[in-house]
Amino acid sequence: MPALAITTEITVLGWSVVLLLVQIVLQAGTSADLGPAYLFSPRDEQREPRSLISRRLKRALDNLLESYPAFVALALALTVTGKAGGIAATGAWLYLAARVVYAILYAAGIPVIRTFIWMASIVGLVMMLWRLMM
Repeated sequence: MPALAITTEITVLGWSVVLLLVQIVLQAGTSADLGPAYLFSPRDEQREPRSLISRRLKRALDNLLESYPAFVALALALTVTGKAGGIAATGAWLYLAARVVYAILYAAGIPVIRTFIWMASIVGLVMMLWRLMM
């Protein structure tokens, strides 16, 4: 089976994995106040870090994970079906850029604008879905 061409959507998918890893590492790195005994345990007892930033980063990460499966599925489906490019590529970049800005705004505790940025990420997904379905 010949390899598929690297589409814009696949490139953005790769960068989205970088974002995911950065968010995971930042959130984990700010949770040190929970102590090594808890961090290396099975975490049967639910605890939250005292750090406000850590809690915000965790919520931002959880929010990313809510839409991330749809983004991955769309990026792959667009590439496999040969429908990549155009509005789908623009939507992929919009999704990624909005997710980066969203994480920063969430960590900074900036409301309202953060919600509009979240909506932009959803618009990016809709653009990708539109291209796939048309």
